[in-house]
Amino acid sequence: MNKGRLLLVPNTLDLGAAEVELQDVLPLGVIRQAAALAHWAAEDARSARAFLKRVAAVVPLARPLQETSIRELPRPRKGSREPVPAAEWQALLAPALAGHDLGLISEAGLPAVADPGAALVEAAHAAGVPVLPLAGASSLLLALAASGLNGQSFAFVGYLPQDAAARTARLRELESTSRRLQQTQLIIETPYRNAALLAALLASLAPETRLSV
Repeated sequence: MNKGRLLLVPNTLDLGAAEVELQDVLPLGVIRQAAALAHWAAEDARSARAFLKRVAAVVPLARPLQETSIRELPRPRKGSREPVPAAEWQALLAPALAGHDLGLISEAGLPAVADPGAALVEAAHAAGVPVLPLAGASSLLLALAASGLNGQSFAFVGYLPQDAAARTARLRELESTSRRLQQTQLIIETPYRNAALLAALLASLAPETRLSV
């Protein structure tokens, strides 16, 4: 039996904002491919359903939404540093192993990039399931392109420590790396901590350090 594919489906970046027409932010070909999928692995099932409702407004779904299989990605057990067992990722691939295409989607942007899902992609490669990334917006690349900072050498370092002292130390470490390597450092933060992060950036970085928000 031929295996299905794992399609990495980009979500929109307008979570919590006024919605725009889906075809204005995603290629029509991507919308059509999403509409054809009956099996999904999602960071959050509710946001995946909301995305599919927007898809259905443009292209009819191959299967009614209530009959579409949406399984959430497993998360590490609370308080545990142990990774999710490989068997749980392999179980999510069951539709693809049975010959059906499987979509992977996060709450916003590209899945598996600064988002959950990389372990599922790794499991797909190990199982011989073809992986197909689809074109769509990435907040990291959009921010980098709009910043005017070095787009030839850059590093994504994720979230900073929440502890104030540890965060300041990490910022100064990244600032030193940026100067030494002439390399842009990309960080992210949850919306409700943005103000605290901006205050920490302004307090910790040297006046001549370039910052794009």
